[in-house]
Amino acid sequence: MKTQVAIIGAGPAGLLLGQLLAKSGIANIVLEQRSPEYVLGRIRAGVLEQTAVDLLDEAGVGARMHREGLPHDGVELCFAGQRHRIDLHGLTGKRVMVYGQTEVTHDLMDARTAAGLPTVYEAQDVRLEGFASDTPRVHYEKDGVTHTVDCDFIAGCDGFHGVCRASVPAEHITTHEKVYPFGWLGLLSDTPPVSPELIYVHHERGFALCSQRSKTRSRYYVQCSLQDDVAQWSDDAFWEELKSRLPADTAAQLVTGASLEKSIAPLRSFVAEPMRFGRLLLAGDAAHIVPPTGAKGLNLAASDVGYLWQGLTEHYRGGAGGLDHYSERALARIWKAERFSWWMTSLMHRFPDTGSFGERMQQAELAYLFGSTAAMTVLAENYVGLPMR
Repeated sequence: MKTQVAIIGAGPAGLLLGQLLAKSGIANIVLEQRSPEYVLGRIRAGVLEQTAVDLLDEAGVGARMHREGLPHDGVELCFAGQRHRIDLHGLTGKRVMVYGQTEVTHDLMDARTAAGLPTVYEAQDVRLEGFASDTPRVHYEKDGVTHTVDCDFIAGCDGFHGVCRASVPAEHITTHEKVYPFGWLGLLSDTPPVSPELIYVHHERGFALCSQRSKTRSRYYVQCSLQDDVAQWSDDAFWEELKSRLPADTAAQLVTGASLEKSIAPLRSFVAEPMRFGRLLLAGDAAHIVPPTGAKGLNLAASDVGYLWQGLTEHYRGGAGGLDHYSERALARIWKAERFSWWMTSLMHRFPDTGSFGERMQQAELAYLFGSTAAMTVLAENYVGLPMR
């Protein structure tokens, strides 16, 4: 088979790129190691910046998001038992959209199927060849048969553990990583959210987050040890721990229920640079990971795709500038989002070795934040998303 762009990975980054390229008349195929059911079963965040919303609209998949998503004009930070609202819209003129990543992926899958665009699920033993030349190839196995895709470019949208970044010779790539000494225990439940807006909690027992997927489905998190086993956490134990970290009046309003999903996620910051290696271009988690505190993972993947779509479209129209500067443009935005996510994580979590000085620095930072319009504006403009340049 021959196509213009071979996209590795059918998560939201790969599927969004496929839709945008197709809109520009650029032929593409998506190869995914897992089944559609597995891809849709991955529970991820769902706070979308305006940039991500605009790109989904551009791809023609935004109708259900606008119908069922929840626009949020603010976010709350809880400190010393008091909730403080950051007026995102009042401070920046922008808002965020709460719409689960699973729903985004579902919409993109449905649109790709409706358009008749080629997608291969359960593509095994994917191998990249010749991306340092003008004639890259992708080999994969399906139902015991080896297939080859000849293409102009390979888009690596296959996540942190995927084959694309791993295919780059070590001497050609630089990685930067920070692993945090705790995880997030998350619980999804069909219960109404405790608040109409997200609540980030700084507490002596550890961080907590009250989030949501809809008006009837909630997602809650508590900071936990990386040594914890999710099987040791009953639903009742989770709810009690969450309540202990919330202000008493908020805990009294919390509606509990059986978990639909429960898991522990480790936290890390990671960046690989550059993001282009000849005809191989990385996007999303294949190139960078952020801790979920700043709600930037999916949004960074979307902006990567935006830059990549612009660059590839320009290339096929006879210009090379956008594609030549893809890595530089994407990384400039990525590092700013990494900084914000690191700052939010450092501010809101309890670190095992922080000591009394570190604790007082967190307290002083939070007290300053809530007393300064300038500081709240900085948080707000980063939270709603910096512009693509």
